[in-house]
Amino acid sequence: MRKVLLLLVFALAGTLTYAGGYRVAVQGQRALAMGHTGVAVVNSAELGFFNPAGLVYLENQLTISAGVSAVFSEVAWQNESTGASARTDNPAGTPFYFNASYKLKDWLSLGLSVYTPYGSTVEWEDDWAGSHLVNNIKLQAIYVQPLVSVKVTDYLSFGGGPIFVTGSVNFNRNLSRTLTDIDGNRSEVTIDASGVNEWGWSASALFTASEDLRIGVNYRSEIIMNAEGGEADFENIPNTPLAPFSDTTFDAELPLPAELTVGLSYQLNDKWLLAFDFNRTFWDVYESLDIKFANGRVANNPRAYEDANTWRFGAQYDATDKLTLRAGYYLDESPVQPGYFAPETPRNDSMGFTAGLSLDVTSRLAIDASFAYIRFDEVDASYDYYVDENMQTVPFGGTYKSVAFIPGLGVTYKL
Repeated sequence: MRKVLLLLVFALAGTLTYAGGYRVAVQGQRALAMGHTGVAVVNSAELGFFNPAGLVYLENQLTISAGVSAVFSEVAWQNESTGASARTDNPAGTPFYFNASYKLKDWLSLGLSVYTPYGSTVEWEDDWAGSHLVNNIKLQAIYVQPLVSVKVTDYLSFGGGPIFVTGSVNFNRNLSRTLTDIDGNRSEVTIDASGVNEWGWSASALFTASEDLRIGVNYRSEIIMNAEGGEADFENIPNTPLAPFSDTTFDAELPLPAELTVGLSYQLNDKWLLAFDFNRTFWDVYESLDIKFANGRVANNPRAYEDANTWRFGAQYDATDKLTLRAGYYLDESPVQPGYFAPETPRNDSMGFTAGLSLDVTSRLAIDASFAYIRFDEVDASYDYYVDENMQTVPFGGTYKSVAFIPGLGVTYKL
């Protein structure tokens, strides 16, 4: 049974690591095109995610922004000492967003935001060298947030609201590096948790320092996802007392960290708008993953994440009355520390290069497009906490190379 506990500890650890450490920011086409800046940029209902306090400054009574992106990502792994190599074959992820703002009074606006900050898939080759850590993982999380935006003075506003999160995860890995059934099929486990629902909140402020300069701040709370009654399904188990694996259930708490973003925008002239955001994600909340099994046992798995920063830069250029061009760059730190680098989340420091445009089809409708290229630093790293069937700690490491391409399309409607 101890081997079962250890197995599920590492399986569940991978699910949450992927949820946070491998997050790709795609919560708005206009913002993404500008390096995912937006906490001080007032140009669409995308403010519902970036800074609800700014919704009250939108000129139209009703503003809607909606869109979807396609995330194409690939990870290559190689161990130079053994010559083994592998790469992922990930289906395209399709994160989406919907933001709406309605102005009740000059000083009061209400809004609604629905978005998917976590929701992609990592698929390694079956039975690859690291299959005892992961074969594939699929995560989906949807955030729903009602909003209120209040203008206190002509220069200062506040906004925010509760956040409802619903999500699911499915994860598969081999039980060990060697265990098979009588036909030679590798023994494996699939864990599944669905219908995980929790609440959080956000609060924000926007200060108009001058006609050209805005300063914004947005805080999104920590959310603890409580997975209760998750299912663990074991397959290809040999008929031997040495492999006492049987289907079971588990409970676990999965923390999604708090985030603080501060930034500014500056209207350089009639054509150019510049923006900068600084984001701090409080990953230190993820010290360990504690799992409680149906038999009453509890297993602890240290993760030792550290807080991580992201620096974002963006520019917007009004080329014509109907065409707006955008470009941006961001530098994103990884929260993963040496010795904790697992193939469930091949996540290292990265740089994002972005561009996009908006085209006004009519006075009410605009098409928004963006493209992001994310380059992850090549890294030699290992995961040092895998315990094999002989209860020996066996590190797994190698060289990881990662890249992601993200085209996106959306619309902005004003009434």
